[in-house]
Amino acid sequence: MTRFALLVRGINVGGKNKVVMADLRQQLTDLGLSQVETYINSGNIFFTTDLSRSQLVEGLSTFFENHYPFIERFSLLSREDYEAECASLPKWWSKEMARKDVLFYTEGLGRETVEEKLLALDLGEEVLHFGKVAVFWGKFSEASYAKTAYHKHLMKMPFYRQMTIRNANTFDKIGTLLKK
Repeated sequence: MTRFALLVRGINVGGKNKVVMADLRQQLTDLGLSQVETYINSGNIFFTTDLSRSQLVEGLSTFFENHYPFIERFSLLSREDYEAECASLPKWWSKEMARKDVLFYTEGLGRETVEEKLLALDLGEEVLHFGKVAVFWGKFSEASYAKTAYHKHLMKMPFYRQMTIRNANTFDKIGTLLKK
């Protein structure tokens, strides 16, 4: 049995794309996933299964298409993926910063394109780390946040709506919930 985090983008935000977490947990349990739980109301779902990653991607894609068509992309992260990612994080990730975000690649998103576009940005008071399953983005100054590449450029990039983003605290909580 493998423990997974399923991260979806853009649900229950500003009254749009409403998903009742209790209903979603039951539906995923009915699909055969075990120990299904959610964290906060924004698309962090955890479960255990014997299915392979490719079986999960196919099954979840069909499930969302049929039940929640506004969920077009998702990120699937195993406990092993999470632990490997943590082992390769740069030293700056563990230091105090104004903001730290994790931009998860979703299934089917071309990682190379994302990296190429982000590396072309003038980062100034920001740092990036390209992991296997996500981009880790740190901002040193809250005062200059409105002038950062993250704020000024990232949200305008074509792939932005194809990633799902969590802050550092949620990233840590994902690790805790994957270890259950």
